Amino acid sequence: MRCPECARQRTRVRTMRSAIAGGDPVLTYALIGINAVVFLGELAGGASAGGGSFGGSRLVLDGGLRASDVADGDYWRLVTSGFLHAGLFHIFFNMFALWILGTMLEPAIGTVRFGLIYFVSLLAGSFGALIVTPDSYTVGASGAIFGLMGAALVVLRNRGVNPMESGLGLWIGLNLLLTFTISNISIGGHIGGLIGGSLAALVLFEGPDLLRIPPPVANVLCAALGVAAVVGSIAVA
Repeated sequence: MRCPECARQRTRVRTMRSAIAGGDPVLTYALIGINAVVFLGELAGGASAGGGSFGGSRLVLDGGLRASDVADGDYWRLVTSGFLHAGLFHIFFNMFALWILGTMLEPAIGTVRFGLIYFVSLLAGSFGALIVTPDSYTVGASGAIFGLMGAALVVLRNRGVNPMESGLGLWIGLNLLLTFTISNISIGGHIGGLIGGSLAALVLFEGPDLLRIPPPVANVLCAALGVAAVVGSIAVA
């Protein structure tokens, strides 16, 4: 309900993009390019574009995440699994989400902090996947994507913007609903990434004021979260 005078006024709408948009997201584009090239390598190695089978792709066999392989010393899988995908739809939706989130977050917070959040989220997602589904192959950038969503929520709140008004809260809720209702989705990877990205953003943006530490120290503490995720993954495996 609005009075006639107010009805003639234009209401300023604040979206997530208008709240934190900025310059060029170089790392975002690089990550999308790397994922695309790796996926082409998967297809060349025998993986199915439809996602029904990994085929004989050595990239998936040597880079996918599974507890037994990590236990044997294949620690690189904690990272490489985040650049592999199970089919065309899998990589399309992940890269579309990365493009949306990256083009908003990276210019606003800087490439270094964006990179820290991304890789902490990826490693935390691997940790979560090993806890929930240790015996299954897990691939995909979804853990990192969920981490970026959690980080964007923290950044918006830090800048005085209600995440629900930006649509981000609804987007996270919808993705969580899909995570728990659709089969063959890594619940541990998604939840682990969401927690990791949120914690990383809290350290980076709330830590300097709450802990009275300079931003470079906050960056180191954020990186320590990634190290902790790696240690936890190895312990679980």
